[in-house]
Amino acid sequence: MTRFEEPLGKALDPKTAKPLESSLNLTTVGELLRHYPRRYAERGELTELDALQVDEYVTVVGEVSRLMRKPMRNRGGTWLEVEVVDGRRNKIYLSFFGKVSHVVETRLKPGTRAMFSGKAGRFGRGTGGRWQLNQPEFELFEESDSSAVEFAAAPVPIYPAAAGVSSWVIRRAIGVVLDTLGPLPDPLPADVRSRHQLTGLAEALEAVHRPRDHADIGKARKRLKFDEAFVLQAVLAQRRQAAAAWPATPRPRRDDGLLARFDERLPFSLTEGQLEVGERVAAELSRDHPMHRLLQGEVGAGKTVVALRAMLQVVDAGGQAALLAPTEVLAQQHHRSITRMLGDLAGGGILGGTGVTLLTGSMGAAARRQALLDAASGAAGIVVGTHALLQEYVQFADLGLVVVDEQHRFGVEQRDALREKAGGGRPHVLVMTATPIPRTVAMTVFGDLEVSTLSQLPAGRAPITTHVVPAADKPHYLERAWERVREEVGLGRQAYVVCPRIGDNETDDDTVSSRPSGKDAISSRPSHKDTTSSRPSGKDAISSRPSGKDAISSRLSDEDAMFAPPSDEDRRPPLSVAEVAATLTAGPLAGLRVEILHGRMPPEEKDAVMHSFTKGEIDVLVSTTVIEVGVDVPNSSVMVIMDADRFGVSQLHQLRGRVGRGGLPGLCLLVTDSPEGTPARERLAAVAATVDGFELSRVDLEQRREGDVLGAAQSGRRSSLKLLQLLRDEDVIHQAREEAQTLLTTDPDLTTHPDLRAEIDRLLGDSKAEYLEKT
Repeated sequence: MTRFEEPLGKALDPKTAKPLESSLNLTTVGELLRHYPRRYAERGELTELDALQVDEYVTVVGEVSRLMRKPMRNRGGTWLEVEVVDGRRNKIYLSFFGKVSHVVETRLKPGTRAMFSGKAGRFGRGTGGRWQLNQPEFELFEESDSSAVEFAAAPVPIYPAAAGVSSWVIRRAIGVVLDTLGPLPDPLPADVRSRHQLTGLAEALEAVHRPRDHADIGKARKRLKFDEAFVLQAVLAQRRQAAAAWPATPRPRRDDGLLARFDERLPFSLTEGQLEVGERVAAELSRDHPMHRLLQGEVGAGKTVVALRAMLQVVDAGGQAALLAPTEVLAQQHHRSITRMLGDLAGGGILGGTGVTLLTGSMGAAARRQALLDAASGAAGIVVGTHALLQEYVQFADLGLVVVDEQHRFGVEQRDALREKAGGGRPHVLVMTATPIPRTVAMTVFGDLEVSTLSQLPAGRAPITTHVVPAADKPHYLERAWERVREEVGLGRQAYVVCPRIGDNETDDDTVSSRPSGKDAISSRPSHKDTTSSRPSGKDAISSRPSGKDAISSRLSDEDAMFAPPSDEDRRPPLSVAEVAATLTAGPLAGLRVEILHGRMPPEEKDAVMHSFTKGEIDVLVSTTVIEVGVDVPNSSVMVIMDADRFGVSQLHQLRGRVGRGGLPGLCLLVTDSPEGTPARERLAAVAATVDGFELSRVDLEQRREGDVLGAAQSGRRSSLKLLQLLRDEDVIHQAREEAQTLLTTDPDLTTHPDLRAEIDRLLGDSKAEYLEKT
């Protein structure tokens, strides 16, 4: 066991080790040493008040400016208020009560400098109240104390803390460990360190936790960032090598098969990008080891056609293809569009065609039995489905290709369950996403996949104009939005209205759930035929809703729901499909054919609504995000997204891609009641300013962190990356990738690099090794 693996209970006294484990989940010396400072404080520095958030556990550094004894309002006695300032005139107030206040009064004198740690809160009404910490812990920096001399000359690390474990407790614990650390094995080879002018590991850890100056911090962070990038890229290089050794059945292209006949009948010309990616995919399908390719492209770039051509090549070679979609609406849409594109080639063997079967979780018993039989017998060359495809009883005759649409909607285990249905060997895998991925993310999160990008839109795609509609600030803008919808419908076109949730007490995968209150509350969810019930009408019912304290409980996709903007407890509940449809039908869109669509409707009802909308029998479809991806109605030209600030950047980009698909100019209106100058409005302005998905993906990633690139979590706070930032450290990632690839080429088993092999094993562990095996 290395020193890094030593339990904290052995390295520290139990009173220190237990809180570190229970509050911060730090159990070993290595985990503690890689709990890096969040920032470094200078003497007299106070955390910027603009950066504080209510209920966030913070550490501030500043000088006591005055103490004030104040009477208790409802009972006798007094409490102590301490005002703390910094050199920029920022202020925060500390509150102490009972006996503690008298002890504090003797220690915190005006002019005293200290660190204070506690939960940030507002004192006073609204968001204009003063920032305060109640009964915070503190550590003084006395002028006569040696720590004050160090503090004056050196940056003081401020650590991510938690209740019961302050920043200075963490600092002291790390100091104890560093003092007894001794020599450390270094996973980074000496020649790599030399080429990139990197310091040793022990020196870097000392400098990042106990820096003498900012130069120390810079050198330490450079080395530790490279460590993270290098170990990650070594893992991915191993993964690519292992994948190249797996067996797969070759599926070569035929010149006289279904694919050739399909290409002859295409009513449009493929773009250069589609042809180039198609050739690459065709070549990889012909190999005797599995293809692992990520196909990314803008909304409407033609990924489905590329995927269908790959599926037909596999069917020509005697195999089957499975297309996994995240929602029933999208699966049904894929089934319809594939069947439509194939025409009589989708005849289940008739005229030399192939069967195209749909399998979803809510199909009737007879239809399900037939779909299962078609998949197991091989009668269906292409099987389109939702999570139902992952069930154990679903079998294939010869599964040769797995296509995963909107791959971020599925967990690793779910994708693996479908891949295992190939029987002997492994199927070829093509995963698709319409959420563009920055190059650095492609090199890390998808570093074991080959990446293809479709950036050229097919002919006939019209431009989409996007505007922010500030409903609260300028209600007449919202009135004009509904006028624009009527104008488009008057020209024979159709519109979408998208809402965050379904209705009262309703939750589903495509909703944001919250209970409305007041006169706008809906007592029961109306059906799509009953949206004219007695409800408030006009702009007031939409732009001015009563406020409530119910938090937004998002159940959107993994990618967007986890990074939806944080809710303010004073915000009103999000608008729902049911209430918006009722309001529009009775008010600004009266007389138009308005219907609703959401995830809780029975499948046959959802399918019927989408079919009617596609046929032009519905003017305005009021929907949740169930129409986010894959829905293709060429006649739709305008989309209004209500409470747009409650959606993520990539989701807004996906949604607006539903319009402008049939040669008609698209219009997307982002309705919000967020005030100007807030982060929410800035995010919406970024979406309105560009239709470049790659630019927006960078905005999205900057706001929501990279997630755990080695674990099953695909987004969120848990991350194996402590210092490395995928957007800002592209050069580091690129250098590390080249070094790791070179090293693994000469030493694939890392037999001459045992320290690196041990670091990979430590980082991965059993569960993450299993994850990588399934990826």
